[in-house]
Amino acid sequence: MIDFSITGAFLVGLMGAGHCIGMCGGLVGAFSQQLPKKASDNILLGQLQFILSYNLGRILSYTLAGALVGGSASLLSTLFSLDAYLVGMRVLAGVMMIVTGLYIAQIWSGVVQIERLGKLLWRLIGPIANKLLPITDLKQAFAAGLLWGWLPCGLVYSTLTWAVAANSAEQGAMIMAAFGLGTLPALVSVGVATRYFAQLVQARKVRLISGLILVSFGIHTLYIAFSQLG
Repeated sequence: MIDFSITGAFLVGLMGAGHCIGMCGGLVGAFSQQLPKKASDNILLGQLQFILSYNLGRILSYTLAGALVGGSASLLSTLFSLDAYLVGMRVLAGVMMIVTGLYIAQIWSGVVQIERLGKLLWRLIGPIANKLLPITDLKQAFAAGLLWGWLPCGLVYSTLTWAVAANSAEQGAMIMAAFGLGTLPALVSVGVATRYFAQLVQARKVRLISGLILVSFGIHTLYIAFSQLG
């Protein structure tokens, strides 16, 4: 299941390009417009430095979140022997894989409703993140990425359920890092070559195949979970 989760997490990040651009693309675009003059001597290099610094912070926030939820699940199972709880989380992870696959395949968009759960958290973090604008150096871009990694996102929350089911801080971190790395091409292309990449990953056939692969991962995960119940 863990291998499927890591592969699936990367695929979700990669194929969720349209959603990622909608959620974070505006922020990356704003960063590109706010480069300090010293970085504008070489516009392309300046953009890449700032965008990569921002995304490094964002991916690190995902990785930390994965380690936190995976480690917490492991601690609970050790302290209380909650085997049934872990099986339940694997069932949830399988369901979320299927739901996310249906979203990527453009069959059903129910996963985005999960974003409502993160709005309360973002009300606390958002004002802090806004204080970092305008971005003037690479450290500031990295810090902004750390904060904006907590932006409400149904795909992030869906993938976090896989990290919980991993029952390991290390595996949880790997799952979320894989997701973050998958999103990197889309969000780097926002500042460099948005149109080409967006057209590629949002092609109907590509999305359908990728979504169905995720659905198959989810079905396999459910099979393993129900086998453990048996």
